[in-house]
Amino acid sequence: MAFNILKFFQPKDRVFYNLFEKVVQNNTLLGKKLKELVFTADFNDRQNIIVQIEGLEHDNDEITHQIFTELGKNFITPFDREDIHYLASALDDIADYIQSSAKKINFYKVNPDDQGFQKFAEIIEQGTELLHTAVMELRNMKNVGSITNAIVKINSLENQGDDIYDMSIERLFATEPDAKEVIKKREIFQVMELVTDKMEDAANVIESILVKYA
Repeated sequence: MAFNILKFFQPKDRVFYNLFEKVVQNNTLLGKKLKELVFTADFNDRQNIIVQIEGLEHDNDEITHQIFTELGKNFITPFDREDIHYLASALDDIADYIQSSAKKINFYKVNPDDQGFQKFAEIIEQGTELLHTAVMELRNMKNVGSITNAIVKINSLENQGDDIYDMSIERLFATEPDAKEVIKKREIFQVMELVTDKMEDAANVIESILVKYA
């Protein structure tokens, strides 16, 4: 019933849906660019991809700032103000950590041709696509099953991320003789694992919204 009442105010609060949709569209592109990066051998080609990633991350910072500004201005919101804040923060963190992963690869001059990096990039790309699906469905709440399915898959990807991290670190210590390389690669794995954590955080907020309003 509460959601039906909120629909009455839809023209006024539609701005939040527009902004969230822009964020997840950018995050999807970021996921694709990260995957492209780790499958690119040339340092300079990777640098060009990183410039694109930085541009997308900067755009998301601006959009997230708009969300928080609108939150302060608008009395009517499409769902709980707390949920809007948490979702915006989690989506922004995804972009931040993707950018951080990409920058560290070239800053540390690490060869990304590593099974762990590539598997992480693949599940991050999948996760951003699933979040895009879920957020795009929030506007009308007509396909709750699609949102729920995306949430379940994102939770599974986070578990896969934990496994990839553990196996990658185990392999790193077993096979890498250079202590500096161990430190650099472990830090990148840690940041990539944080991306999957933040994807799950965003999915959890969406699940909370479904429970309240679907």
